[in-house]
Amino acid sequence: MGFETIFVTLFAVATVVALVARWLKVPYTVALVIAGLALGTSRALAPPHLTKELLYAVFLPGLLFEAAFHVELGKFWENKLAVVALALPGVVAVTVLTALLLAPTANALHFVHGFGFEHGLVFGALIAATDPIAVVAMFKSLGAPKRLRVLIEGESLLNDGTAVVVFTLILAVVAGEGTSVAGAVLGFAKVVGIGALIGVAIAFAISKVIQRVDDPMIEITLTTIAAYGSFVVAEQFHSSGVIATVAAGMLCGNYAARTGMSPSTRVAVESFWEYVAFALNSIVFLLIGFEVHVDALLASYRAILVAWAVVTVGRAVVIYGVSAALWPTRERMPWSWSAVLTWGGLRGGLSMVLVLGLVPGFPHRELLVTMTFGVVLLSILVQGLTMAPFLRRLGLVGKAGREAYDRHRGKLRAANAALRALDDMAEERLVHADVVGALRREYDRDVLEAEKAIGELHLEHQALREEETRTARRRLLLVEKDQILESHRKGLVSPEAFEALLADVDARIFRLEHDEEAPAKPETDLNAPAADPASEPAAGAPAEEQLAPTAVSESGRTPRGATRES
Repeated sequence: MGFETIFVTLFAVATVVALVARWLKVPYTVALVIAGLALGTSRALAPPHLTKELLYAVFLPGLLFEAAFHVELGKFWENKLAVVALALPGVVAVTVLTALLLAPTANALHFVHGFGFEHGLVFGALIAATDPIAVVAMFKSLGAPKRLRVLIEGESLLNDGTAVVVFTLILAVVAGEGTSVAGAVLGFAKVVGIGALIGVAIAFAISKVIQRVDDPMIEITLTTIAAYGSFVVAEQFHSSGVIATVAAGMLCGNYAARTGMSPSTRVAVESFWEYVAFALNSIVFLLIGFEVHVDALLASYRAILVAWAVVTVGRAVVIYGVSAALWPTRERMPWSWSAVLTWGGLRGGLSMVLVLGLVPGFPHRELLVTMTFGVVLLSILVQGLTMAPFLRRLGLVGKAGREAYDRHRGKLRAANAALRALDDMAEERLVHADVVGALRREYDRDVLEAEKAIGELHLEHQALREEETRTARRRLLLVEKDQILESHRKGLVSPEAFEALLADVDARIFRLEHDEEAPAKPETDLNAPAADPASEPAAGAPAEEQLAPTAVSESGRTPRGATRES
């Protein structure tokens, strides 16, 4: 099977999995891993291996940049102590704790003889990082509280680079290359610092170019250069490409996008990177499933279960320790969040790539590979599948009154659909007028009851009303945009008017999707003197009338009542 066929097949599988995951209401990333496991076991497909070169050249820069691009620097800075503590000393602490717990346990349970503290350090370093490919996708789909998402995303963005550097230093020590603690700290600071400087420098230069152009395609290309270029340049200078890409993404998202991109361009750029993240997530999680050999994992299930428990306990100790240290500060967090941060420590492709990079003669290499693959698989399947109910049990997701709200909304939609069908039957004279009247009164009663119940829920739960308002506003804005584009295609508005109208509606869509306050629309002064028609542009009034959404349906009938849903 050729590369082109495999490429198309992987995307076809990812699409089917996405539809099935939506239908079954399971996390998309978990469904992808299961699909990869099934296909890999059946040997129905021979995809490329998830190598370090493939992960670093294709997947990691795009996924890291997309996640960092959407991180609000202000929110990140408000949680800087927590994020930095978890991502820097936290990774080192997890590595050491894992080694301290795993080495004696492995020897006591006779996994293998001679598994020492240094081998536990290697495993702790390669498994310490919470993979952003897994974590960011998971928490976006679950809709966790914003600050909790900032913490988990910020940590996962930074601890990748930390884990890679720590892993490299530990390997050097285990291999007998004399490295002092001071030398290790200095090397770590050098790798991370140079990487951050490279990312900032490249992103700043690209931001200045973006400020001087106004072309969405060019600006999308420039952000792509920032994502992959910063990674490549940093790696060439033997520094952290991960940190460089994260720094570039945060600067582009918080500086270039706000100072140099028009509203329409920002919508286009964000849509592009959202698709890139979807495509890359789809392929990388399928490849994770393909890499796992179920038979080998089952044969070493004891070692895998112990390793997973040790990693989880080590992370819990660090998370709760950081939470306790932050309690006197403004960045303190609820203890329930500590539980979520512990359970949300999913591992992914980076850990698998690091362990596969161990040289063939490395002591206990096969055991390390098996444990790593098993821990990655357990974290994605067990923690991934239980994350949603875990968050709901803690009251962190799922709005009060949601079940009743959905039930009444469904009843309202059903009744309105029946009324539309009744209108069609009455128009075609298929049912006597007396029967139509009686049925209409029955369904109108259902509509009124559902609307009354929804109104009461709005009063009890303000969040439900805000969500419904947001959804309705977004739908109306999309109707406005569609009408503007249609008017432009028909030549009903001038190019200048089209550009202004499109920029305005895109700006309002952007503000709505990013929870930014929209400026209040100026109210019409009814006492002001009427404008002189001769002084107004000829196309002004007609354009407004043509662009205003109409309340009349395509069939020419006015919908029955303002309460009817479309």
